[in-house]
Amino acid sequence: MKSLHHLRTLIFCLGVLLMLSRAAVADDPPAWLKQAASTTSPSYGKEVKAVVLHHEQRKNVEEDGRITTTTWYAIRILAREGREEAVAHAVYNTGSEKVKEIRAWLLRPAGDFVSYGKKETADVSLAENDVYDEARVRMISAKSDADAGCVFGYETVTEERSVFSQFLWSFQDNNPTLLSRVTLVMPQGWRAESVTFNRDKLEPVVNGTTYTWELRNLPFIEDEPASPELSKLAPALAVNLFPPQGKATLLRPFASWKDVSRYNSELSDPQAAFNEPIAAKARELTASAKTEYERIQSIGRYAQNVNYISIQTGVGRGGGYRPHAAVDVFNKNYGDCKDKANLMRAMLKSLGIESYPVAIYSGDPNFVRQDWPSPQQFNHCIIAVKVSDATDAATIVKHSTLGRLLIFDPTDDDTPVGDLPDHEQGSYALIVAGEAGELMKMPVAPPEANRLERVIEAELTPEGALTAKVSERSFGQAAVKERRGFKRAARPQYNSFIERWITATAPSAKVLKVEPADAARSGQFALDVEFQSPAYAQSHRGKLLVFKPAIVSRRSSLFLTAPTRKHPVVLEAAAYNETVKIKLPAGFEVDELPDAAELNQPFGNYAVTYEVKDGHLVFKRTLVLKAAMISVDQYAAVRSFFERIRAAEQAPVVLAKK
Repeated sequence: MKSLHHLRTLIFCLGVLLMLSRAAVADDPPAWLKQAASTTSPSYGKEVKAVVLHHEQRKNVEEDGRITTTTWYAIRILAREGREEAVAHAVYNTGSEKVKEIRAWLLRPAGDFVSYGKKETADVSLAENDVYDEARVRMISAKSDADAGCVFGYETVTEERSVFSQFLWSFQDNNPTLLSRVTLVMPQGWRAESVTFNRDKLEPVVNGTTYTWELRNLPFIEDEPASPELSKLAPALAVNLFPPQGKATLLRPFASWKDVSRYNSELSDPQAAFNEPIAAKARELTASAKTEYERIQSIGRYAQNVNYISIQTGVGRGGGYRPHAAVDVFNKNYGDCKDKANLMRAMLKSLGIESYPVAIYSGDPNFVRQDWPSPQQFNHCIIAVKVSDATDAATIVKHSTLGRLLIFDPTDDDTPVGDLPDHEQGSYALIVAGEAGELMKMPVAPPEANRLERVIEAELTPEGALTAKVSERSFGQAAVKERRGFKRAARPQYNSFIERWITATAPSAKVLKVEPADAARSGQFALDVEFQSPAYAQSHRGKLLVFKPAIVSRRSSLFLTAPTRKHPVVLEAAAYNETVKIKLPAGFEVDELPDAAELNQPFGNYAVTYEVKDGHLVFKRTLVLKAAMISVDQYAAVRSFFERIRAAEQAPVVLAKK
């Protein structure tokens, strides 16, 4: 399954491909666009680069379920950087939709205009890494022509023959929006129900079978550090269409999560059949396994190594939710997320182990809403393996009827069985099991499972030079982050990254050794670094040495410096502990030592201690953060927590010559 929720990122990446020649033609801007352009927009801060003047969509539903959608969109460019917004787009699936019309105009402050049509239209795949994908986008870019003061507008008309009786309307992106409206026109006897996200319930204006939802004067959504995704902040509307009972249409309604489970099971279960070659391979992989858990681990590693290639066909008719037959995936050794999960199901089934697909949203654990049963809320597929009491792992959940289920992502080859990617932990996901299907909260590993342990042995000379050996051991998702950085960079690049990390806190340091060691099967990663810093401590006439015992940074920080905040703070679970043992130079003793500190909050704990023992300074710091979304009214406490951590880690030690 492929997400369409990051379209703006795609538009940015493809912008260079769309710098086509522009020519004015005799196609006057329509009346609605001229009226929008005449609107006076409020004054905004310099962070606002554009304002949406008019965003409207009208959906006309035919008796057989076909839907024609007309979109009108106008945006005023307020600053030169806002030119990136001057792009028209119509997303469609070639198997079930077509773009009947796309036109655009650029109105300049001087009163002239440029119009854009077929000659300026590009048609590109929505997912560049797929072998074949029916999801495409038709685009017109006016970025090379636009400038501050211009108004860009476009119209699109698309026709859809989909099985889905639902749609999602987002009233805005991060830009302020003066008018946002969606209208649904249905045949007699049809009705619609809606769910409102990120604001109070919005009731439609109903005139017969025409429903209209409208919002005005929506403010700019500021991008803040560690804030929720835009999907959790921008007002949005999920709409369900219901034809008259007994009416034969293309559309399939989803009134409950069991409806969604039944639908996905119908698509996936027949594809999980295995043959003798699959069974033989499963037996071979698990020949030395002694436990149920070891058998699952062996099959999981195999599924992770299947090449990821997506082939999406029949998406609008539900085909994009159907995995390819396990036999075909096994023979070709490639597939997408649902194919890899499906092959793993087949292999486990050949060993007598039951499992189920899990529909999930990858990238934002807060994306899926409980109150809108819909297969369109998901963009990824993982697996739930039924396990006995003999198997124990942090990623096991208890299903009301299926029992203990081990959750695993066969697509993420950096996260082993027994762990779950951090962007999936805590999210709502659908266990696809027919009538037994259930929307469940995915497990959240305790912070200690994602910990980084560091030990530093160092020695300081009377002149202030430092030699140090850093030994790090990472576990869980902390190890995954280290592993990804190591695997995705050539060795010289990786070494350069480590050198930049060291020299950020030890200027002019020379790195002597970088030794990474990946133990992916056990979910661990090791890193040993040795370096020298010729002037780490500041020397004052040879009588005083001043230095920071926090020799290297934690490599992860949260910068919450703004005095106020508009959005909640999102924290990820993590744990960190470090012990630094510094041999003091001969002839010096500790003159000033920072105070120990301990901070305790519901969302985290921090402690730092200092001790002088046997000619060494021993510095220890620990940090434990819980996965949480902290409300704005608690921002002062979060900000203070991290400010006090930064202050503690910047505190110097002073040595005096005896």
